[in-house]
Amino acid sequence: MPQQPLIGLTTFLATAQWGEWDLPAAVLPAAYASCVHAAGGRAVLLPPDAPEAAADVVGRLDAIVLTGGEDVDPALYGAAPHPRTGPPVRERDAWEQAVLAAGLARDIPVLGVCRGMQLMNVHAGGTLIQHLPDRVGHHGHNPYRGHFCAHAVTTVAGTRTGALLPGTREVATHHHQAVDRLGAGLTVAARAADGTVEAIESTRHRFAVGVQWHPEMGVDMPLVQALVAAAAFSADIDEASAAGRKERTTRSSPEGIFPTQVS
Repeated sequence: MPQQPLIGLTTFLATAQWGEWDLPAAVLPAAYASCVHAAGGRAVLLPPDAPEAAADVVGRLDAIVLTGGEDVDPALYGAAPHPRTGPPVRERDAWEQAVLAAGLARDIPVLGVCRGMQLMNVHAGGTLIQHLPDRVGHHGHNPYRGHFCAHAVTTVAGTRTGALLPGTREVATHHHQAVDRLGAGLTVAARAADGTVEAIESTRHRFAVGVQWHPEMGVDMPLVQALVAAAAFSADIDEASAAGRKERTTRSSPEGIFPTQVS
């Protein structure tokens, strides 16, 4: 039986309470790990660390999920902070940029969720809308604090996301920022009805997808299943390489789950 692929999930650093304790902790909503497990992967948490450790950590993984969370520091894309932008979390930003860079350098699968998608865009030289209601004139992407809401997104035909989630569907959303100028080597893979970019993909990597919504909430498992399938494919390649075989893998990339690169 083949080993299950190891999926790294980035985490928050926050003060948390459990039992009689109230201490700094590396935390992440359990839904992230649960959806990876349900798709056949093994989840490992990646709390912020020194950026120079990222290559070593990522070298042991088969895929990465850049999770949601705090606003990305606008200094990273050359902007002054908007009054509604949250305080910068520079330790997390630096760590996740290093993790992303190491993952892309290895060309292992990457999925960015909400903040993770925004970080992917910034890493590629793009910018963000710091307070989306200023641009779209409504609060439909984040109407209630501490709650996900549903709105429709339409995927772009010919993209990986479009192949996995064709047409228009409701997704779980909670964000007040969004992609503005698209980074180099990225393409738009979904939009909301108001034009907001809801998914992006790399045109330079086998599987590097960002979604503005939250697939871990169980509304679109094909996306997480595709990540895990792509991770298993990457693990086979690494195993074959380590064994010195000319045949790179014995497992073919599953059609419809891990679509071929779209340029």
